[in-house]
Amino acid sequence: MITGILSVSVYVGDQAAARAFWVDKLGFEVIRDIPMGPDGSWLEVAPPGGGTKLVLYPRKYMKGWERMQPSILFECDDIRETCARLRENGVELMGEPIVMKWGTFAQFADTEGYVHFLKERPNSDGQDVR
Repeated sequence: MITGILSVSVYVGDQAAARAFWVDKLGFEVIRDIPMGPDGSWLEVAPPGGGTKLVLYPRKYMKGWERMQPSILFECDDIRETCARLRENGVELMGEPIVMKWGTFAQFADTEGYVHFLKERPNSDGQDVR
């Protein structure tokens, strides 16, 4: 039986730049950094407090990586505050948050050009805070 999602891999050309982006700009923590060879490591990062990890995996070790583009949805408590903080940290956001019937969303790009999503966590009534 499957009991959870352990990690999601993001295939990167420059692990140092990817690490700096996720750790310095988004505030993630390094969970594991285990050398895999002279020019790459098994690098796991996660939001503070745990949860599903991202593996920032070297492209050169993954045949066919170009067909494996991630689409990751991250959750936050206050999407406007989070977007403002990300902008201050130099993260490229794709416009302002958008309110939809099923939630409030924003998009941002990482160092590899992958676009990821933010969704505001609903309050106890199941409604977005904003």
